[in-house]
Amino acid sequence: MNALTTTDIRELAAHILLNPHSDFDTATEDFISRLRRDTIDKPVIYVGTGTCGMVAGSLKTLAAIRQYLAEKEIDAEVVEVGCIGLCIHEPMVDVQLPGRRRIAFSRITESLVEPLLDEILNYEVPTENVLGQYSHQNHEAWENVRQLADLPYFRLQNRLVLRNCGIINPYSIEEYIARGGYRSLVRVLRNYTPDKVCDIVEESGLRGRGGGGFPTGRKWKTALNTVEEERYLICNGDESDPGAFMDRAIFEGDPHKLIEGIAIAAYSINAKKAYVYVRAEYTFAVERLKRAIEQATEAGLLGHNILNSGFSLQVLVREGAGAFVCGEETALIASIEGKRGTPGPKPPFPSIRGLFGKPTVVNNVETLANIPAIIENGPSWFSSMGTATSKGTKVFALAGKISITGLAEVTMGTSLKDLVYIIAGGVRDGKMLKAIQLGGPSGSCLPEKSLDVLIDYESLKEAGTIMGSGGLVVMDEDTCMVDIAKFFTDFLQRESCGKCIPCREGSRRMHEILENITRRPVNETSHETLQRFKGVMQLENLAEVIRDTSLCGLGQTAPNPLLSALKYFREEFEEHIFDRKCRAGVCKDLKVYYIDIEKCTGCMVCAKKCPTTAIIGSSRTPHFIVEDKCIGCGICFDVCKFVAVYVK
Repeated sequence: MNALTTTDIRELAAHILLNPHSDFDTATEDFISRLRRDTIDKPVIYVGTGTCGMVAGSLKTLAAIRQYLAEKEIDAEVVEVGCIGLCIHEPMVDVQLPGRRRIAFSRITESLVEPLLDEILNYEVPTENVLGQYSHQNHEAWENVRQLADLPYFRLQNRLVLRNCGIINPYSIEEYIARGGYRSLVRVLRNYTPDKVCDIVEESGLRGRGGGGFPTGRKWKTALNTVEEERYLICNGDESDPGAFMDRAIFEGDPHKLIEGIAIAAYSINAKKAYVYVRAEYTFAVERLKRAIEQATEAGLLGHNILNSGFSLQVLVREGAGAFVCGEETALIASIEGKRGTPGPKPPFPSIRGLFGKPTVVNNVETLANIPAIIENGPSWFSSMGTATSKGTKVFALAGKISITGLAEVTMGTSLKDLVYIIAGGVRDGKMLKAIQLGGPSGSCLPEKSLDVLIDYESLKEAGTIMGSGGLVVMDEDTCMVDIAKFFTDFLQRESCGKCIPCREGSRRMHEILENITRRPVNETSHETLQRFKGVMQLENLAEVIRDTSLCGLGQTAPNPLLSALKYFREEFEEHIFDRKCRAGVCKDLKVYYIDIEKCTGCMVCAKKCPTTAIIGSSRTPHFIVEDKCIGCGICFDVCKFVAVYVK
């Protein structure tokens, strides 16, 4: 389908959005149906070109599809879409034939394009790589092909924020409008005052999806009622948690939903300028976001006097330099102002005194993406989902040692067990689950016994963790919890802005102590041994002091991974400290290598490869490892052809 001109888009917006309940003529209804692809007259091939798809090779798949169609002289439409959430199945390709339901195929690499299209374009479904078909009442179903919604991965999901991701063309504002997009914005501009919108959002029970879960409507009201001529809205897209990619998926798969949420939020606080703060590493996301802003401006949905309502809004994109601390709202504000991204004291809170000293609302991407649906369906609809204190849904990025990695959106109140074992398919390779880590680097590690905890702000807090932005990492029996604590402590001490001493020095000291715990005490003096044990004894107190005295959220939550690991996996710490042993075999410096004299043939290969000459022995006689000289590199283990080297 050819792109519409600027005039076409403006006419479409005016005709559909300003007359949402009128009966359209047959030509207009047919046009809208074609935009939604309810009616097609030629094949449509959808290719997932989100970041996860591109990493898996989807751009080569896309090129191969276009080459195939050109060589075969087949008239078909090729549509790039975002990620549907099944990242492990990328590159994903969907095919929709006239009169038939759209059908999804997984892992379609460049070499599989030709055999796939040879069959499906002849109305034959291949026996391999079939994921499932989409439901559509007016399209004929494929025989012996399961419904995509029946997959365990999707069955327990409630996709509100992710509803369009991987389904629609993110480059097409006209398709978004045809599917009901921007109608909530029109309803707000025509029917509601700013304080009424704040009331609706507050009644819905929506809480911030960026970490603390502060009530969104209350934050908006604070900014609206603060006496100032200027106010600002900031969309926090600085997604910096390792393993988190929820915001990126929305930027890349459904940018217009975010823009609509931004426009409604800005109107509700009387802000005429909004900023989207996004990581500079998200090059592709920034490109799609900027293009969507241009399209919305051309359609008269952003800019001056939107739809003759008297409301004007400019949306600007600011790319962050990748500092983790800039996810904190005061550091983010400083970065937008052109200053070094360091946190400031609170109060005053940004909703009273924020960007350029003016009232500023900072909401994250997922929070704002919920707004259009709340306006469309009403606050009671949204508040009917979830628990007493946590309403709606939550998007999680599933990563780690699980069978299915990707994005999942579940109703609040779903258990962690259902998320891990049903949606994510359980732990990979049949291994035992050891822990799950929630809330990013500042979150906590929960043991398997905590899987019955419900996804709810208060329930997770009682369990000793936080919701965070939605990163969830699963760890199996081969994970060393001391090493995990050391990894996150190292990350946080590197990302500390250094403004306050407890965070700057305390996090560094925590990391040094954990380094000492996992390091082999070669030639360690009695004084060094005493210092190591003193550090271990002070570790818990040090973590609590950092938590209680740091300036911003980064420092206050930096000890969480360590404290939770100590609480639930203390025996592993004791093994590292007293027995100098890592049960998971992860800590390289604590590995002790031995040679089985019954198996050793004296081939001399290991002795020649040893970088510290720690292996001694004569040719054709059993060899031995001098433990004091061994550095635990494992080269002897790797090169031994007779399986004579083992780890203890």
